[in-house]
Amino acid sequence: MNDIKKKNTRLDRSFDKIRAREEAGLLKQSKMNRQLRKILNNRLAVGGFVIFSLILLASIFAPLICQYDPLAIDLKAVLQAPSADHILGTDRVGRDVFARIVYGGRISILVGLGSALGAALVGVSLGCYAGYKGGLIDGLFLRLSEIFMAFPQIILVLLLVSILGQSLINLIVIFIITGWGPMYRMTRARMLSLREEEYVQALKAFGLGTATITYKHILPNALGPVMVNITLSTAMFILQEAALSFLGLGVPLNIATWGNILNAAQELRILQESWWMWLPVGIVISLFVLSVNFIGDGLRDSTDPSQQG
Repeated sequence: MNDIKKKNTRLDRSFDKIRAREEAGLLKQSKMNRQLRKILNNRLAVGGFVIFSLILLASIFAPLICQYDPLAIDLKAVLQAPSADHILGTDRVGRDVFARIVYGGRISILVGLGSALGAALVGVSLGCYAGYKGGLIDGLFLRLSEIFMAFPQIILVLLLVSILGQSLINLIVIFIITGWGPMYRMTRARMLSLREEEYVQALKAFGLGTATITYKHILPNALGPVMVNITLSTAMFILQEAALSFLGLGVPLNIATWGNILNAAQELRILQESWWMWLPVGIVISLFVLSVNFIGDGLRDSTDPSQQG
């Protein structure tokens, strides 16, 4: 009998310690520490973050590392090969290619990241509310997302560009309109699984409102997949911007972007003889997209229990 009491006493003390750690926020902190250690142990994720940071910082501090204006035309220096004056050469109208790559990163990253965050804001907001409430609202947005996802996204983008016209803001808005569906469906599925948890039922019993339960208490438990989706969407939108600008349908040509740099190198003669007009920017786009994908994979492995081994 005494042994049973001792065991119960030890068990009670263990529960008291766990409860104390939970009230102090130490359990959540230790979970975050484990996730951070897992990301840091992922060499691809760390390498991706380093490459991402270098390209981002180079774009932000472009005036400090470039002596040329990306839009400045110099007809005396047309199609010059890489040299001490122009480390990555010049294009068909004498613009410095290195300056255009560094400054162009600002716009391309803005389009990719802004579109991904905008699509996440729309998709997560609708997915949380509709997934929790269900009913007619859920069915309406679900059918709407299926309609958008039924068509190839690039076709919808081209259609909307032809309707709304070419501009930086229009392109971001178009990417948000065509890209919110996957984020909505992912968030909705997460909400459907979490709304039946015991703590959610307890919150209902205490009389908390739908918005409070959904966005304050349930959403934080679904942020892991959301962050992963944002990183992968950023890479996708950057590639789409480059493809559209290469076709002359993306950001206006008077703005330096990675896609517009490729647009200026479409001629066969330039592709064969002036490699510096397309190869460096192609490498930068590939490295940036790979780095974002590596970061996304690292976040997924650290936040998704099914990926942890």
